[in-house]
Amino acid sequence: MRQSTRIMLKKHGWRIDRSIHNYLYFRFYYPYVKTVYLALKPLKYLTWFKPLGLIGKMVFDRYHAKVLSSDDTRKIFSLNEDITVVSQRNKKIVPYRYATKIIFQEPTYIAVMDCPCKKSTDTCKPIQSCIAVGKGLASFWLEHCQKYNARRISQNEALDIIQDFRQSGHINQAFFKVATGGSTGVICNCCPECCVSLQATMLTRKIDPALSQSAPSGYLVRHNSARCTRCGTCERICHFNAVRIDGGKRTYRPDACMGCELCVEHCPHQALELFCDPAKPMPLDIDRIRDKTCGSDRRSV
Repeated sequence: MRQSTRIMLKKHGWRIDRSIHNYLYFRFYYPYVKTVYLALKPLKYLTWFKPLGLIGKMVFDRYHAKVLSSDDTRKIFSLNEDITVVSQRNKKIVPYRYATKIIFQEPTYIAVMDCPCKKSTDTCKPIQSCIAVGKGLASFWLEHCQKYNARRISQNEALDIIQDFRQSGHINQAFFKVATGGSTGVICNCCPECCVSLQATMLTRKIDPALSQSAPSGYLVRHNSARCTRCGTCERICHFNAVRIDGGKRTYRPDACMGCELCVEHCPHQALELFCDPAKPMPLDIDRIRDKTCGSDRRSV
């Protein structure tokens, strides 16, 4: 038995069912996600069937994501110490019932491999965009997922990959799944055209607008009208229809904003900045988690 398999079994303990699920999930990553993607297609004709909302809630409680700002993503890939936070307080950051552990063990041990969502939808290139942080998960990918071109990379290489994808309009999400230990470790580069998780959220919200598989980052966007030229860049880059410019007037929907920071980064006139919104789930900010303090509520870009 390979070392990474032993690590996985130890993580799940007596829950052999979850160990098996964990093993199969990554060993057959692409067909697993491809099956989910194909199953979503006919469901768009069944949005009138309200019991599907209950199924969606059950699934989302067990498999979901946390949107990350650019800065919070960078902090994860700059870690040089272990972070283990297992507490009910985590639900303030990851507002779901089960998978809420924030664990990064040996965070400098990183691997990247082909994204099953991009392979399934065939919409975005390149497809190497799924990143595992931590030796337990990354070594499993390297030992078992060579058919998905898994390879080890440095923290700087990971940050370069993330920056390239953000330049092309991808957001960062940290994924949580009960069957993989209930903790984060996978950081992916996603957009609605290729991300099966985001597509599932858009479909399920037609049944129940309150359901989402992706928790917001915890930030909103502050607008400097004196710098803004109403060029429309923020409207074009936003995946969540939170910004609209019509007749020279800019409108912003805080309820729709996920705080991904793309509009801030892409604004050519630096007219936007993030701020922490207490009405949203708390950010997955390593500094706040480590220091257990809120720090500043404002971050200029």
